[in-house]
Amino acid sequence: MKNFLTNRWFKFSIASIVYILLFVVWTGNLWLLLGLPFIYDYFISRLVYRYIGTKNDALREKYPLYNSIYGWIDAIVWATVVAHLVHLFIFQLYVVPTSSMEKTILIGDYLYVSKLSYGPQVPNTPVAMPFVYNTMPFSSTKKSYSECVKWDYHRLRGRGKVEREDVVVFNFPAGDTVLLENQAATYYDVLREYQEALGKEEGRKQLYRDYTVIARPVDKRENYIKRCVGIPGDTLQVIDTELFVNGEAQPACEERQHIYFVKTNAPLSDYAFANLDITEYNGTSPYYYVATTEKGAEQLRRYKSVEMVERYNNTEPSLDAFPHHNDYVWTQDNFGPLWVPQRGATIELTTANLPLYERIIDQYEGHDLRVEGDKIFIDGEETSTYTFAMDYYFMMGDNRHNSADSRYWGFVPEDHIVGKALFIAFSKGENGIRWNRLFNKVK
Repeated sequence: MKNFLTNRWFKFSIASIVYILLFVVWTGNLWLLLGLPFIYDYFISRLVYRYIGTKNDALREKYPLYNSIYGWIDAIVWATVVAHLVHLFIFQLYVVPTSSMEKTILIGDYLYVSKLSYGPQVPNTPVAMPFVYNTMPFSSTKKSYSECVKWDYHRLRGRGKVEREDVVVFNFPAGDTVLLENQAATYYDVLREYQEALGKEEGRKQLYRDYTVIARPVDKRENYIKRCVGIPGDTLQVIDTELFVNGEAQPACEERQHIYFVKTNAPLSDYAFANLDITEYNGTSPYYYVATTEKGAEQLRRYKSVEMVERYNNTEPSLDAFPHHNDYVWTQDNFGPLWVPQRGATIELTTANLPLYERIIDQYEGHDLRVEGDKIFIDGEETSTYTFAMDYYFMMGDNRHNSADSRYWGFVPEDHIVGKALFIAFSKGENGIRWNRLFNKVK
């Protein structure tokens, strides 16, 4: 049995089967069968070893310093390759940078994000610096990737699909265009401000004079994390801060936050807010603005000095909300109804509903879209229908009044989905490590 298990043909067979299952069947790429000759050579023919390996072994035996350096380089290269493959196809750690999902997850939480849950993506830009995202270390402008090789969207098989209420990490859809000198601002928001002040054409020209504008491929856009509240085929609506999906009110997650107006007859101390686990508040007695959960609001009402606790409800429509069009002046608290596109579904396309789906047609699915009067042209042909090529999702933050989400920039295409947040691997706040949060499941 020992001889059988150590036989080179047995090793070659096992390695080939594993390679085919992982890199050919899983990826669906038959070109990767070209890797089999290299596996055959490593276990059977040993041609590369005869012409290169033997010389290297001789040098390692003759020069101890070379042997030491080679050993370190070999270990580092293999560790880098393995870790990079794990990061690309198995999981990644995501550090929460903002409070848009409080109290579900907190700033400083390190989340284990599974890429196997929905299936890992093959990178759009495979030629890139390992473990570096879109810019090089110590630089905000130098790209960490090359676009000499570009691959189309392809997702490997996963354990399932995105479901309603999943907490999802995804590439920021509006991050396709970036202002290098002001990357914290969304390009499209700044463009609208310029165009409102200077007109459509002159505003765009002035923006390009004031900033360096670049485009980023999907896999190099900033990562966001939100809760999926609308899956393909859903119709959702927000009425007076409450979410309805397909006509049914959605149960609020326990840690969901809103802003509340609070009126008191005596000042509330920082200790009182800390005791209620309220970290976002401002104002002075008698009026405060407080971000808290429904449970926190109820506890506030029990304070003798508190006269009123009322949830904020934005009823003043503006063009800040998606789709930024005069015919759809919604707010984050009164939004929709809006249908979430589904792959293969065909809709009647008119100039009335075009603002809702034009970014999908011309940006996410890459068609040439043109409107002349009441006529719509796609790829040069007049049409009155459109069939969606991808699934789309609607994302919202649990901190409902402090979240830049789909209510402001629209749908998340399936090719932007990175993975599912499963648990908190590590957590560090202002006062040190939050031991009580380690390995908590993300709900």
